[in-house]
Amino acid sequence: MPISENRLWFVTGASRGLGRAFAEAALRSGDQVVATVRRADALTDLAYEWGDRLIRRELDVTDRAAVTELVDDVADTVGTPDIVVNNAGYGLVGATEEISEAEARAQFDTNFFGALWVTQAVLPHLRTAGQGRIVQVSSVGAVGAMEFFGLYNATKWALEGFSVALAQEVAPHGIGVHLLELGGFATDWFGRSMRFAEENGAYDELREGIFAAPRYPDLSDANPAEQGEDATDAPPSIAAESLLELLELTDPPLRWVAGPGAKDMVRMALEARRDDYEKDPGFTWPSGSTSTETTA
Repeated sequence: MPISENRLWFVTGASRGLGRAFAEAALRSGDQVVATVRRADALTDLAYEWGDRLIRRELDVTDRAAVTELVDDVADTVGTPDIVVNNAGYGLVGATEEISEAEARAQFDTNFFGALWVTQAVLPHLRTAGQGRIVQVSSVGAVGAMEFFGLYNATKWALEGFSVALAQEVAPHGIGVHLLELGGFATDWFGRSMRFAEENGAYDELREGIFAAPRYPDLSDANPAEQGEDATDAPPSIAAESLLELLELTDPPLRWVAGPGAKDMVRMALEARRDDYEKDPGFTWPSGSTSTETTA
């Protein structure tokens, strides 16, 4: 069921991009937001506009103890969140052979373990309240996978794996779980926030086919707000409005697909998986399992 008005949101990675858009949408809806950021001076303009309805708190989601301490403090001083949005994350590009141990661990620490630590920290408070929503910001890359994005895809597949189990575990306690599978949005994800592995020449030809160059692009000065007329990425506000739509549904789905071409990408990924399974002569695809498109 839709949760009550005057809700309290807890949004990680809220300083810019999607996280900021989620915070803004919640504030415009009349709700209160605890926005976690990496720098204390982030979101100054929103704080000026919305006053004490926006509460900024510094947080590194990879620090489990810090996450638990902050969530407990928010519950004690502000209230138990109604909506928790695990948004903090970044993209890592590199062929599997190119990824260093440090890069792989850092990617999982933020994209997967960060969401896990926040989820674990909020659950005791949500169970006591007997209600709440946990929104995991996922990707169409959690349904399929693409060359050079394997480690990023892996974090989102892992996020979805535990969240599907989580949804079943916490449903008896009145808690909903949702996976927001997003397509392309005009954020720093494919820009200044993107990280690249060191190139291995064995993959130059493949890289040329993906990035139109044998080397990874330099996105250090990329600005998502200055895209050209042909850009296909949508503004983050579209994702935020789609999330608000999801939260108002009486019987919301576990997975919610949003973004330019996102439904088509999910459909193609699922069709490719089906076709691969059917190469096994002993495997029979479930009869009558026609897919229906989720509105987002």
